[in-house]
Amino acid sequence: MSYRDLIVGIIFLSQTIVGIVENFSLLYHYLFLYHTECRVRSTHLILRHLTIANSLVILSKGVPHTMASFGLKHFFNEFGCKLLFCVQRVGRGMSIGSICLLTVFQTIMISPMNSCWKEFKVKAPKYIGFSISLCWIQFMFVNLVFPLLYVFSNRSMKNFTKKGDLGYCLAVDHETITVSVYAVLIVFPEVSLCGLTIGASSSMVFYLHRHKQRVQYIHSTNVAPRSSAESRATQSILVLVSTFVSFYFLSSVFHVCVALLCNRSWWLVNTAAMISVCFPTVCPFLLMGQNSAIS
Repeated sequence: MSYRDLIVGIIFLSQTIVGIVENFSLLYHYLFLYHTECRVRSTHLILRHLTIANSLVILSKGVPHTMASFGLKHFFNEFGCKLLFCVQRVGRGMSIGSICLLTVFQTIMISPMNSCWKEFKVKAPKYIGFSISLCWIQFMFVNLVFPLLYVFSNRSMKNFTKKGDLGYCLAVDHETITVSVYAVLIVFPEVSLCGLTIGASSSMVFYLHRHKQRVQYIHSTNVAPRSSAESRATQSILVLVSTFVSFYFLSSVFHVCVALLCNRSWWLVNTAAMISVCFPTVCPFLLMGQNSAIS
C-alpha cells in the first residue's frame, strides 16, 4: 500500500466515522423529541429523513472507498456493485429531496399573510409525511426497480461499451441508449429539485430582507426588536442550503467527468467520492451550530 493510498484511506475513514457518529446522534435526538414531545415539528420530520439519507451516502460511499484505499480491491461482484450504486443514488436523491422540502416548507411558513403562499400555511404541515414518502418511492423506483427490470429483460445483452476501475468495483456501462435514458430519469428530478430549492431560498432571502426592514423601523421608534424563532430557523436553513448547493455542484461536475471518461484516473475517482461525502459529514455540524439544544 502506497503513501497516497494510506493518506486517502485515513481521510475516508475520518469522514466515515465522524459522519456516521454525528448523523446517528442527530437521528437519535430527533427520535427522542418525537417520543417525548406532544407536538412534533414538521421540520424535525424532514431532518430525520435527511440524516437517514446522509447516512446511506456515507455508508455506501465512504466505507467501500475506505476499504479500497487500505488494500481491499474489487471485493464486490457485479450484483453487489449495482446494488451499492443504487443505494448511493437513493441516498443522494433523498438528500436533495429533503433539502428541497425543508426549504419550500420554511418559505411557506415565513411568508406574509398577503402572499400567494397564505393558502398553504395551514395545509403544508399535513402533507409533509406524504411528500417524504413520495420522494422515497420515486428515488427507490428509479434507482432500484428500473435497473432490475431492465437487467432481467435484457439478460442476453452482453455488449459493454466501457469498464472503469473504482477501486472497490469495476464499473460497467451498457449501451449508450440505456445510459441516456437512465441519466434522464436520474438527472432531471435532481436538477428540478435543485432549481426549486434555489427558487425557494431566493424567496426566503426576500422575506428576511423585508423582515429586517420592519425591525429597523421598529427600532427607530425606540421599541426593542426581538429576533423571532422563524427568522433564526430560516437563517440556519439558508446556511444549510447554500452549503448543500455548493457541494452538490462540485460533486456533479466530478461525477460527470467520472461517467464520461473511459480511463478514470485514481485522483478523479477518489476526489469525486470525497466531495460526495463532504455534505453528509458537515450537515450535522451545521444543524448543531444553529441549535444549542442539539449540541
